[in-house]
Amino acid sequence: MKKWSIDKLQNTWHLVSKLHQGQKYGANEEGLHIEYINHIGSVVFEVIQSLDHEDSLDGDLAVTCALLHDTIEDTETTFEKIKSLFGEQIANGVSALTKNTSMERKEDQMKDSLMRIVQQPKEVWSVKMADRICNLYSPPYYWDSEKKKQYHAESLLIYDTLKEGNTYLAKRLKEKIENYTLHF
Repeated sequence: MKKWSIDKLQNTWHLVSKLHQGQKYGANEEGLHIEYINHIGSVVFEVIQSLDHEDSLDGDLAVTCALLHDTIEDTETTFEKIKSLFGEQIANGVSALTKNTSMERKEDQMKDSLMRIVQQPKEVWSVKMADRICNLYSPPYYWDSEKKKQYHAESLLIYDTLKEGNTYLAKRLKEKIENYTLHF
């Protein structure tokens, strides 16, 4: 198991904090908006925790992809910029985690992303599972029951596609999916 450099982790965290500066997401309470960097940190925490259970994973690859997982999708950062800063392997992982928004249907975007993720190392699979775990704690207050049910179904698709990539995160994801039904 390859660990990460704390200096690299700090520098990447600083970059990601700048890139996502000012971004917020809706919470489970009306009027409450959470700084987006909280989501990034939560995904990183899940990935780091999983490294204690999955000895074969490259911690540097997993943690760096977790830190950067939404940069192409939610900031002005490009694949080429990530490649120049972090190398091709990390850029490819982050790219696979990025939905292709030129596809009209969200279902197609997710299926396409999952198809690209399974072509990546298991560390990238882990980031996607960790991302969904974090998104399943509680839905935004403004989602109706139908939206929550769709998100639940999409979460099952993620689980079914990626569960072989990280046993620990697969178990956590399955538990979160089962508990999510309490929200609808």
